[in-house]
Amino acid sequence: MITLGTSVSALGRVGTKLKKYLNAIGIETCKDLIFYFPYRFDDFTSVRAIADVRPGETVTIQGRIDIIENRRSRKRRMIVTEAFVSDSTGSIKVVWFNQPFLIKNLCVGDDVSLSGRTNDLFYDLQMVSPAHEKITTVHETVHTARLVPVYSLPAHITQKQFRLFVHQALSVDLSPIQESLPPEIRTKEKLPTIHESLRAIHYPESIESFECARRRFAFEEFFFLRLSAARARIAFAALQSFPILQQRETTNACIASLPFSLTQEQKNSAQEIFSDIGKSMPMNRLLQGEVGSGKTIVAVLALLNCAKAGRQSLFMTPTEILARQHYATITTILRPFGISIALLTSGSALCNQGEEEMSRDAICASISSGTIDIIIGTHALLQERIQCKDLALAVIDEQHRFGVRQRKLLREKNDSETMPHLLSLTATPIPRSLALTMYGDLDISVIRELPQGRKKIITKIVPQKFREWTYGFVKKQIQKGHQAFIICPLIDISDTLGAKSVKEEYKKLHTIIFPDLRIGMLHGRMKQKEKEDVMRSFLERDIDILVATSLIEVGVDIPNASSMIIEGAERFGLAQLHQLRGRVGRSEHQSYCFLIPSDESRHEIARLKAVVATQDGFELAERDLSLRGEGDLFGMRQAGLPQLKIASLADLGLIQSAQEWAGKYSGKIDECVPLKEALERFSHDIHLE
Repeated sequence: MITLGTSVSALGRVGTKLKKYLNAIGIETCKDLIFYFPYRFDDFTSVRAIADVRPGETVTIQGRIDIIENRRSRKRRMIVTEAFVSDSTGSIKVVWFNQPFLIKNLCVGDDVSLSGRTNDLFYDLQMVSPAHEKITTVHETVHTARLVPVYSLPAHITQKQFRLFVHQALSVDLSPIQESLPPEIRTKEKLPTIHESLRAIHYPESIESFECARRRFAFEEFFFLRLSAARARIAFAALQSFPILQQRETTNACIASLPFSLTQEQKNSAQEIFSDIGKSMPMNRLLQGEVGSGKTIVAVLALLNCAKAGRQSLFMTPTEILARQHYATITTILRPFGISIALLTSGSALCNQGEEEMSRDAICASISSGTIDIIIGTHALLQERIQCKDLALAVIDEQHRFGVRQRKLLREKNDSETMPHLLSLTATPIPRSLALTMYGDLDISVIRELPQGRKKIITKIVPQKFREWTYGFVKKQIQKGHQAFIICPLIDISDTLGAKSVKEEYKKLHTIIFPDLRIGMLHGRMKQKEKEDVMRSFLERDIDILVATSLIEVGVDIPNASSMIIEGAERFGLAQLHQLRGRVGRSEHQSYCFLIPSDESRHEIARLKAVVATQDGFELAERDLSLRGEGDLFGMRQAGLPQLKIASLADLGLIQSAQEWAGKYSGKIDECVPLKEALERFSHDIHLE
């Protein structure tokens, strides 16, 4: 007997290979299948008689196969399966491409249900590659004649296979699945039960029933997200940290030595941090700032105070090149204060202590003895055998969801059981309502002001016909001694998407457009060392133009870069365009950003004009959220986001309701066993830790 805990291998048509592919996406049991939700539906609910079908419609027809056969196409060199299907009102031609196996499954005389789009070829009505299934006397359609779920799947699993697996799993007894929401909430929010919702989320009877189920699960995610944050905050607050009292005289001397003045928001954020780290309860703060707003110097002031208090600190970054940049910057700023600083990455081991060069082993020994104050590196610092004497502060760049496992590793860096204060930095512009939802266990500081004297980046939308002018402008900037970025949405050439690719542009720019300039290429499929080498060459001005994907949107500081071309600009979210634009304009030089859309429709141009009109990343993030949802707000980067299954961060009304209910129940978690168990499952599944 199949139950919720039964392995997927027990289901019909799940062999060894399919089991392996299902396991790879986290599906091992029938219960896992049931909780793997579709991301959209195909509406095949319009069932028509063949005589009533018109070209260009998406419909379902049900009839009998009169003829079915395979033939080889001369032009395209593929197998074409052709069939004629009839009902009491007429007949229609059906065509499938490269599916010769269909004639083994579909035979003359079979009753079938076909769903898809119709077209008119030489005045003959036909359906091309429709979804299909046989009709039996006990038939319940799965792939046609209804709202048909579409799932996010790897290439080796077809939608049809997966729907059949889910359909089988939904036939088991669902009663062991406990209701996770308290009755009071379900009643007042008018949410269906979990069993009703599980069926409706996969095979709804109507759009309305699906929306009810979606709303229930979305509410549940937001509700438990807030409860998890509340519990994490309480647990974190119970830990002990080294209090770091502010060294006012030293802090003021450091600020006075800077070649620029701090903005008021930088000063406010620094004071919030000083207040937090002065307590024995560990700080857990997110410093969120505009691109180029000076978050790093605020973090440096905290590092300085920690060192002057006789404690150690870590500064962790996502990439080695960024770690090297921070090492150079922080060493320069803190040189007058006698602070010992080390850089440790997979490829580098440096220390500013003394005049003699130190080996990696010597640096690690100095860290263990407490003679090195600040250790800079990638997140590999957590994994390497680096033991601190008295680690009191960890600054983490672009990793905001710092979970229990990582915190445990940090505590293990210390000889004592104290927890270091945590400060996370992000340049991702996050609307405050979303920041409170996603990072409810963090205190938040925000810097929106840019440093004085920083020139606004001149941003223009460039039609395709003015492309040559743009190339000429960029070349003049390079002749003045500057560098440029050219950003493409794709890595490889795509006939279907019609967007520019890095490899294609690199070849064209290198051989045709700028044969006399030094062109570099950077994308996500390159090995880490290759990426680091390219970025180092660009930083050292050995490359004039870097052709790259959006990989460069975080943590690349090239002050000499003064111009950027973004190809296929409409394919990026507004906030992501703002992030990319922020890679230039990082010095006193005037900088430029040219948006070249591949789609020049009125709608897309109107959207891009918002980027031209404002340099406020938070404003663009709000607009992106309202127009296109959080996918475009955060792009492809993980950015510390919780892995929500079905909730949309654009649903602010639902977020607000969930927050209010979470506030009421945050103190009742231990009293309600089903709620406590559901919260523990959620915290594990959502990858908060």
